[in-house]
Amino acid sequence: MAALNRTTLRRLQNLPQIPSVWEGDRRPISNADSHMMLEDDDDPEAGGECILWVDGSEGIVRAMDMVGPDAGPEAIVRALLRAMEHPQSPAPAGRPQKIVVKNREIQFYLRGVLQDLSISIDYVPELPLIDEIFRGMEEVAINRPPELPPQYAEVLMEKAAQIWQDAPWRTLREHQIISIEINQWDVASLYVSVLGQGRMDYGVLLYRSLESLKRFRERVVNDESFEDLEQAFLGQDCLFLTFESAGDIDEDDEEEIDLADLPPSEIEPNFGNLHPLEGLRSILYEEEALTMLVALEAFHRFFRNGRRKLGAETFPNLNSRYRIPVPQSDGEIQQVSVKVSTLPDVSDELLQMLGDDDDDDDDDEFEMPLLRDDLVPQNSFLSLGAVPWETVEFLRESVQFHQAAESDINTAGDGLPVVMIQTSHPKAKTMIQDLKEAGGVKAIGFNPGENPFQDEQYDLGILQTQNGDLYLFGEFNENDPVHQEARQKWERRCKLTNGWCGLVIAKGLMGASRGQPQFKDMVALFEVRWVSAKELGIGPLQLMPMF
Repeated sequence: MAALNRTTLRRLQNLPQIPSVWEGDRRPISNADSHMMLEDDDDPEAGGECILWVDGSEGIVRAMDMVGPDAGPEAIVRALLRAMEHPQSPAPAGRPQKIVVKNREIQFYLRGVLQDLSISIDYVPELPLIDEIFRGMEEVAINRPPELPPQYAEVLMEKAAQIWQDAPWRTLREHQIISIEINQWDVASLYVSVLGQGRMDYGVLLYRSLESLKRFRERVVNDESFEDLEQAFLGQDCLFLTFESAGDIDEDDEEEIDLADLPPSEIEPNFGNLHPLEGLRSILYEEEALTMLVALEAFHRFFRNGRRKLGAETFPNLNSRYRIPVPQSDGEIQQVSVKVSTLPDVSDELLQMLGDDDDDDDDDEFEMPLLRDDLVPQNSFLSLGAVPWETVEFLRESVQFHQAAESDINTAGDGLPVVMIQTSHPKAKTMIQDLKEAGGVKAIGFNPGENPFQDEQYDLGILQTQNGDLYLFGEFNENDPVHQEARQKWERRCKLTNGWCGLVIAKGLMGASRGQPQFKDMVALFEVRWVSAKELGIGPLQLMPMF
């Protein structure tokens, strides 16, 4: 048994002894209880038991702790010492004359630890004050409303999954605002701002007014202190849908993990409400849930139908009308008519709030060559190789999307030379959709590039779509012998096929098949032309400094 060190013992002995009886106990509680009792910064999953120390004479709680069920008896002593020296209620520090507990093991343990503090430790069959506190907590937990109304929970989770699959943050920036005119449930319009361009927080904010949206953006730009930003955050008037990891992430890895790299099964949506007078509330009531349901479905349809136009260099002026089905409590379906529109003028106004820095960024983007790098997801696995002709025939029939060659491919050599890009399933689907909207893939080639600041030469893998866009799919060090050998072998194969090659998109980046996708992981095959750097016609490219 651990004992108090002499310094601590002398400090406790110097505390005045109070003529009172304290009750102490530890009890398991439900997750619902633990969420309400923990401070904001605590982890609700960390606690499965509650330790209470109360002054029975005064009727006040002196200490409360949440601990895991495997915490030893030392935890109840730690809480007791805090109850003596630093009580959480407005009470003076001091030692009780008597302690009562209803657990024999706790009684014997405390007698051994506290034997030099002149405190009587007794056993009693009931602890009336602690019993009353726990009954109150259970009643509050039972009466606490669910985070989502039960009748709409399933459909809201489905809408959230749609938004995650759409990944609008790959197309829309936070200042590009879309309005959804609903005119139901005391809501005229909602103004949608997408989170996720920074690859940190993913989600959508649905502001109830443009004034709230503009006020928040202005405060974020002008306020510098953490306290000011926190007040700006709490001052928003919006509904929100955000996403987080459903699994456990080590603190060391938390900042490095991009949620977009995780499979959908590991993504958890969170709904809630922000209001200047309510603060943050992670509960949606019925009318809020209905509003969110309609808004998310309308936004999903609008984004799906206009993805390509929304990704244009200039934010377009678009609008559409939809009739959204809403389930009623009596089983009937109500059709809600909504109008969805882009707000280019508002978006320009928000962009101007960012000041000259963003204008400089726009100038940099204008000066950059027309080589885009937003097609292939970050952290994708990339390889050059060949797919045997038998496998090519199989893939043509089995993949989710196949772009056939415009003419017969000469089946000479050991197979079709391919660029293999493996990423997560949602990102693979988004990549395929982007290529389809660009008219498909026209050609694949390599082009020289250099970093003049470090005197490094690169082989840039470039993919050309039918609409003329050029996308960077890989950077390879020109002095890497492994790449040089793979590149030379790949081009020899392309000559044998009379200039035909392939692009294979595969899923399973986070699974056991990472780096070695199986047939079931390959979701798209594009049969395209191989072109030389001269045919690409863009010349050597240089890495530009970013300031």
